[in-house]
Amino acid sequence: MTQFPIHTLETAPEGSRPFIAGAKAAFGIVPNLVGEFAESPAVIEGYLALAGAYQKSDLTPLEREVVLIAASVENACRYCVAAHTTVTQGQHLDQTVIQAVRDGGPIADAKLETLRDFATRVVRERGWVSDADVNRLIAAGYTAGNVLEVVLGVGLKTISNYVNHIAATPVDAAFQANAFEPRRAA
Repeated sequence: MTQFPIHTLETAPEGSRPFIAGAKAAFGIVPNLVGEFAESPAVIEGYLALAGAYQKSDLTPLEREVVLIAASVENACRYCVAAHTTVTQGQHLDQTVIQAVRDGGPIADAKLETLRDFATRVVRERGWVSDADVNRLIAAGYTAGNVLEVVLGVGLKTISNYVNHIAATPVDAAFQANAFEPRRAA
């Protein structure tokens, strides 16, 4: 298997260093995934820009995490499920909801369950969801804009999930307490 370096501020290509420094300032650590992204300045910059755009969506912080974790569960990404679970704990988001998403549903809150199910379907069907799927999400109280924001979140996680699969990213010690074992092998 090809080895992918996990860069630090000292080892990262020059173009990646500002992003590594930003991650360390934001998280207190450089997550292994960010260290791997740093191998390509274009990838680390693009991923973090996309993540920043997603944070500006009209979805609530809990809804955004439901989408990200649902996509990561469907993609069987050990790293992202563990990392995002840890993030949600730091944000004091409802861990009953997060655990339900990790378990593949259902979430007791019908609106959030509809969102989780839709995000999962977007991944599973590679975007080819039915009109009924879209209409169900809108009937649950979401907007057409939210439909597109789910796609943005799925796109964001597709990048990180796939890099984790290709690079066999080790889960950081900071995320180990929330280790995730997919129901199916990736």
